[in-house]
Amino acid sequence: MNLKELISISNQGIEIKDLNAVKNIMDSLIYEAVFSEGEKKNNLLILIKEIAKAAGAIPASIQSLYEEMGRNYPGFTVPAINIRGLTYDTARVIFRKALGMKAGAFIFEIARSEIGYTKQRPLEYSTVVLAAAVREGYKGPVFIQGDHFQLVRKNYLADPKPEIEYVKGLIKEAIEAEFYNIDIDTSTIVDLEKPTIKEQQRPNFERTAEMAEYIRGIQPAGIEISIGGEIGEIGKKNSNPDELRAYLDGFRETFKAGKGLSKLSVQTGTSHGGVVLPDGSLAQVKIDFETLRILSDLARREYGLSGCVQHGASTLPEDAFHMFPETGTSEVHLATGFQNIMYDSKALPEKFREEVYNFIRTEYAKERKEGQTEEQFIYSTRKKGFGPLKKKWWDLPADIKEQIMKELGDKFELLFNKLKVNNTTGLVNSTIKPTIVRKEFNAELAGLL
Repeated sequence: MNLKELISISNQGIEIKDLNAVKNIMDSLIYEAVFSEGEKKNNLLILIKEIAKAAGAIPASIQSLYEEMGRNYPGFTVPAINIRGLTYDTARVIFRKALGMKAGAFIFEIARSEIGYTKQRPLEYSTVVLAAAVREGYKGPVFIQGDHFQLVRKNYLADPKPEIEYVKGLIKEAIEAEFYNIDIDTSTIVDLEKPTIKEQQRPNFERTAEMAEYIRGIQPAGIEISIGGEIGEIGKKNSNPDELRAYLDGFRETFKAGKGLSKLSVQTGTSHGGVVLPDGSLAQVKIDFETLRILSDLARREYGLSGCVQHGASTLPEDAFHMFPETGTSEVHLATGFQNIMYDSKALPEKFREEVYNFIRTEYAKERKEGQTEEQFIYSTRKKGFGPLKKKWWDLPADIKEQIMKELGDKFELLFNKLKVNNTTGLVNSTIKPTIVRKEFNAELAGLL
């Protein structure tokens, strides 16, 4: 059967006649959408997203769960998962594990930089995630997040206006694609030359407030987008209570457009992707968990936030993850560790891995830093091997992808257990009531007429 026979379209939206049959054609349907071009691609993506909503997988804001966290921390840390490659297969594994473990509190996210080098615009990313939910039979709120919607410091200092407008444009695109969780990162423009902490943080909280007001002005009716802020630039010095208070007090004084932030990212000793040693191995990372404990408690007690967010954590030792719920951390961002599993898997054909690495050596030779070993250069750059070669990754034989997904699935299961998000479906469903926002598409361009 083809899709025309499996769904009907009316003014009320899409009705699915045979959900099992729709699941069975989803692999080919999302593949066609991702690798189509122009208006056909956009309309196919929107169609698939509308099918997902009709099937019960609904894009949602995590705001009300985080408000509950602010009142009464429930003892778990929400994983926010960045997927750079094999996005559909990886999302399927995540939903499969979530269903088996009754996990509801988890986020799919993609950062401003990742959108570029993985060649996944917001509409594609959100639709691929929701297609995976349909394929696995997942129903309920699906949290999709814009991570590090960041003002790039050198661009901002050169001319603030175009940089601000670019990020606002990205926010608008993401919200249209049903990212109902947005992390604003203006920590990059903190001015450490100012004499007081409040003045150092002023560019940060004023620009965050400006972006947050923009979000509140364009968010769909019935949806309160969850907005995150950030005070500590990753890889720099650790955050402290004085910086937290200066930023959040300044934000309160500046922001006048309804509900404010739901969480706050801080720096506690990590670096995005980990620090790679000359032989290609990763340096041991030590997180200042006491800082996380103090700042998360302060953010909840004095400001009603869900707590603090830890970035750059996926390459930590496995025995460290239980500390996040123990210290009251509300959210942890995970990315590079999953990429490493894909690249380092014994199942990945050596010929294909070398093809990707040769591409990186050729295309990104200018990014090699002085003194870097070959191993350091490849490790720090191989994230850029996903986007231009996306179709080749997607076309890997099923048995190879299955083995890689088994490794990823084991990692997700461990993380869900360590972060204690197993058995969170009940709390999520009691606090989150998703609002369906219908999106228009051209049925003819989507291939339905």
